Amino acid sequence: MEKLWNTLKNGLRQYCADNGFDKVILGLSGGIDSALTAVLAADALGGENVTAIMMKTKYTSELSLQIAREISALNHLQYHELDIEPLVTAELEFLAQAFRAEVRGITAENLQARIRGQLLMAWSNQNGGLVLACGNKSEALTGYCTLYGDTCGGIMPIGNVYKTTIFELAKWRNTLGYALPQAVITRAPSAELAEGQIDENTLPPYAVLDSVLKLLYDEQKSPEQAVAAGFDAALVERVRNLIKRSAFKRKQMAQSLPI
Repeated sequence: MEKLWNTLKNGLRQYCADNGFDKVILGLSGGIDSALTAVLAADALGGENVTAIMMKTKYTSELSLQIAREISALNHLQYHELDIEPLVTAELEFLAQAFRAEVRGITAENLQARIRGQLLMAWSNQNGGLVLACGNKSEALTGYCTLYGDTCGGIMPIGNVYKTTIFELAKWRNTLGYALPQAVITRAPSAELAEGQIDENTLPPYAVLDSVLKLLYDEQKSPEQAVAAGFDAALVERVRNLIKRSAFKRKQMAQSLPI
């Protein structure tokens, strides 16, 4: 974990230097990915050079707010809290008139993510700083992300790190000094774009998903070989289809730091 952390830290510092940035901006959601990205950025550039913006809606839990505030305090980030519910409501009402139908489901969920992406880019234009996208490799390979939303940014620092490794990396980083609240490591991952939403309502458990992704994508094994390795055929086919159908998203994402 130490080698991986140092590779990411040095890579982010060098990428910022190469592109003329001495500060970065990110959306701090209260989830593990943005939390780890924020701590990584603080280690790389100094917390005073990291602007973390919590953009809450009616679906944002009190736990997420507490986590975001604590991470910012622990790592000396420049923290801002914005209530974007009025923006979401206004756009939903506008679209309902345009569609002549209620805006629901994935359309309403993605709208929230895209408003957040818009605000981060506007903050960058107004105040300077490189926007960091906080996605991981598991999300990128399965398309569990929103184009022009949480994929907005000039670099995706942990985009080559699987979700299961993210958790291990967070635990390891805390051995150097308490930087990540335990709650952000133990809570069920959720995009908090709908009531009661958690990642595993949409995706297989990450421990299983990452194992299949490594076989199909990293090792380029066939579905038959993945099944022979002990995975359910229907699961393997589902994951294979997710990888295939989300390729167009990956072509438009910010590049990830090499590991």
